[in-house]
Amino acid sequence: MRFFLISFFLLGVLGCSAQGTVRGKVLSEGGEPLVFANVVFPELSRAVVSDEDGIFLMSDVAVGSTTLEVTYLGYNSISKEITVSEGKITSVEVVLQASEATLSTLEVKASAVSVEEITSMPMQTLKAARVNITGARATTPVSYSNVSKPYLEKLNTGQDLPYMLRFTPSLVTTSDAGNGIGYTSMRIRGSDQSRINVTINGVPLNDAESQNVFWVDLPDLGSSVQSIQIQRGVGTSTNGSGAFGASVRLNTMGMPSKGGVVLRNGFGSFNSLRNTVEVNSGLLKNRFAFQGRVSQILSDGFIDRASSELRSYFLSGAYYGNRTTVRALVFGGHERTYQSWNGTPESRILGDEEAMLIHASNNGLTTSQTDNLINAGRTYNFYEYENQVDDYAQDHYQLHLNHRLSDALELQLAAHYTYGRGFFEQYKEDDDFENYGLFPYSIGGETIETSDVIRRRWLENDFYGGTGSLTFNRGPVNVILGGAYHVYDGIHFGELIWMENPNGTEHGDVYYRNDGLKNDGNAFLQATVRVLPKLSVFADAQYRGVSYATEGIDSDRRLINTGDTLNFFNPKFGLYYNLTSRDEVYASYAVGNREPNRADFIDAPNGSFPSHETLQDIEIGYKRRHHKYFFGVNIYNMAYENQLVLTGQLNDVGNPVRQNVEASYRRGVEGELAWRIIPGLTWLANVSVSENKIDS
Repeated sequence: MRFFLISFFLLGVLGCSAQGTVRGKVLSEGGEPLVFANVVFPELSRAVVSDEDGIFLMSDVAVGSTTLEVTYLGYNSISKEITVSEGKITSVEVVLQASEATLSTLEVKASAVSVEEITSMPMQTLKAARVNITGARATTPVSYSNVSKPYLEKLNTGQDLPYMLRFTPSLVTTSDAGNGIGYTSMRIRGSDQSRINVTINGVPLNDAESQNVFWVDLPDLGSSVQSIQIQRGVGTSTNGSGAFGASVRLNTMGMPSKGGVVLRNGFGSFNSLRNTVEVNSGLLKNRFAFQGRVSQILSDGFIDRASSELRSYFLSGAYYGNRTTVRALVFGGHERTYQSWNGTPESRILGDEEAMLIHASNNGLTTSQTDNLINAGRTYNFYEYENQVDDYAQDHYQLHLNHRLSDALELQLAAHYTYGRGFFEQYKEDDDFENYGLFPYSIGGETIETSDVIRRRWLENDFYGGTGSLTFNRGPVNVILGGAYHVYDGIHFGELIWMENPNGTEHGDVYYRNDGLKNDGNAFLQATVRVLPKLSVFADAQYRGVSYATEGIDSDRRLINTGDTLNFFNPKFGLYYNLTSRDEVYASYAVGNREPNRADFIDAPNGSFPSHETLQDIEIGYKRRHHKYFFGVNIYNMAYENQLVLTGQLNDVGNPVRQNVEASYRRGVEGELAWRIIPGLTWLANVSVSENKIDS
């Protein structure tokens, strides 16, 4: 901690006397500022991007004549020669003409911060940094990371998205199968995936009931993602469950300007195989464009029997008008993975046979299960039944409309629908009849109370709703009024597939069923105002209402008529200040609230009822940009009321049981460094140090 604090103050006063500064503005022919235009100084091997007002600033430019090149998607590039004076600011205005050969793109506003200018990044990263999730301004005082398309492509080997994001600050990945294919997850600042808000083009991806994200349902999604923004902490207003660790915003709205076919094929360890075919139409009649992708990923996994059969598709079409853009997307996937949810005991990893026997005894393992544990090695998998699989399919439909009402006013509307269905199959040895609502029976004087059982536990659900926002952006003022409403309607039921002792049952008999219904609505008002040339003020107020109810019989034959109706107010406030053209500081205070998930309601200890959680998040950060390096440090204090924490218990499918604690916290420091050693070679590093405790 002391190291980071010293670095914070020392680097804040570092500076180099500038030879000259260039300040410019990039405009369209109609006089509209072009946001995130690429401005390259070839003779300096440096670049910046324009801000939300089309303005760019480059310091330490050699005195005399120099050239700048400006490019922007949808416009013809331009090269301009300027003269720089020593110790002065040279002003320049660049006007770009619209191109008929490239596409404009939709913007997903309101939920993400603008792409920051990292002049030390390689040029290919800068060119892709103009992502279309521009919502809040570059001066938004939150801790965030932007991940560009070229960066994703370098890591896109067929593993799930968490593995493609594993080098960002405070993020840790896990893989059930051991190789990043199949069931994977991530933690940010120690918070698990059920506490990380994930959206695709502003539409919630988290399951409405469990609040978890199942990347396995959308294999090879990384091939269709244009950019990703990770906001750590509470962040800005977002759709879906509250962000208690971070928000991850995926943007799949980009469209290649040229037609063609892309093939991606690869193979690797554990018989892993990946095949992808992508077809792009390019721009048709200056108005239309289409894109399609199909993917297949197969792997045996590192863990025993942890095989994966993953298939996915992605289809999109767009209409580009003068002021209106319409985009339709249909994407989904089907996964069939062998279950490897339980992990490997420490005693098995260490090869301690005595400890393994104790583990077997404590967990009630049978003789064959104990033999499997002792003989399996480090790749041990508890499950041995040949069809112990998880089989699930999910289809997503999205329709987006973006209309510019005037030069300063923009409207965005979106409608969505997701249909999910599937099961996981289980073999249960010597299971009690009472677990299936059956009574013991007698044969020849012998009472039969148990049976070996094969069962399937099903999910089928519909998730639909809409989002909208109205954005005003003129000069120093950016205001966004937005909201969303989502409905989840799902059923859980169990089927008996086979019983050694049928006890009057037939194939397909349902032994439990329950229904869940969740309504989730929010409205927010967000504003960023530059009150002084170097000082911006950010404010964000969100009202959110949630109702959840579940009714019926659960898998353990309990009646689970439960749920709650909750209303939340989530305010946020922050300041952003430019110390110099290279140095900036920010501070923010934000409040987040979130509802308990389905398991918190149905697995609550007898006589208790889960309370909603409240988070107060304080963030303080500093960034320094130089043409050869970037350095950033962020200090956070996340104080929780009634945080739902793990008790150490597991429910009947191995998911952790949680209960409220009165007060707890997560405190830490995050540091980032990017150093361009030579042109084309950049070293990136980050470090996180945190303390996460229950107060008492």
